[in-house]
Parts: sequence; structure tokens; C-alpha cells
Amino acid sequence: MSFDDRLRQAIERGHKRGEVRAHEAQKRAMTEEECKRLHSQLRLTLSDQIEACIKRLPNVFPGFQYETIYGDKGWGGACFRDDLRIAGGQRTSNYSRLEMTVRPYSPSLHVLELAAKGTIRNKEAFNRSYYEKLEEVDAAKFHDLIDAWVLEYAEMFAAAK
Repeated sequence: MSFDDRLRQAIERGHKRGEVRAHEAQKRAMTEEECKRLHSQLRLTLSDQIEACIKRLPNVFPGFQYETIYGDKGWGGACFRDDLRIAGGQRTSNYSRLEMTVRPYSPSLHVLELAAKGTIRNKEAFNRSYYEKLEEVDAAKFHDLIDAWVLEYAEMFAAAK
């Protein structure tokens, strides 16, 4: 067998291996429908966790009001208060808000994203975002972040008084 024949056979074997690997990777990759379904399941559990945590703030800080968020921004919740302060005959408004959402599914990204924004007395306290690929999501990490961000906001708000 000549070198050219062996070269041709080696190239054919390489093509076959590449096709087999691509086929196996395709089997492992989640389909678009599976990604949507997984995102929806995670969104529901995380938005419940967000609601449970943020709804506690009005109990410890009177004046806060809870609102549910859903739509283009994502799903989750927020609590806010608008304090009126009168000093030296001047009226000022101090707005505070904590908002946390699970962002909508994006077919091009295939990620689960949690976003939070905190404002205390008209000043942005934090603006955070965390995401993971849907195939690699650790739901416990997201639950821990929700708890941590709400607790951090509560501590920052209490210190600002």
C-alpha cells in the first residue's frame, strides 16, 4: 500500500471520528425545548424564593411595600418605600427599593440569570447579576445568593438610619 493510500485512509478515519464526536456532543447538548422547560422550572422556584425573602422586609422595616415583578424585566419581586423628610422648611423625598428578578429566557444564551438592584435613600447601594449555563446550573447557589443579597440589603438599610 502506497503512502498516498495510507494518507487517504487516515483522513477518512479522522473524518469518521469527528462525525462520531459531533454526534455524541449533539446527544449530550440540551435541545431548545429542554432548555426552555428547565429555565421555566428554575424561574418558578427562584421567584418563589425571592418573594418569600423580600416579603419579610416590610415586617421588619415598616413603610416598605411589596410588589410582584413579571414581564420583560423578568420574574421576581421588589419592595420599596418613599420617605418624606422635612428639615428647615425643605421637603425632601428619600426613596429606597430592593428589586430582584430572574431574567427571561434567551434562546441565544441558554443561561439562567439572577439580577438584583438595591437603592437606599436615593443612592444606589448595589447592582448585581449572576448567571450560569442552564446545563450547569446549581440551584442551591442561586438560593444562597437570593438570601445573601436580601440580608445584605437589610443590613445596609439598617445602617443608613
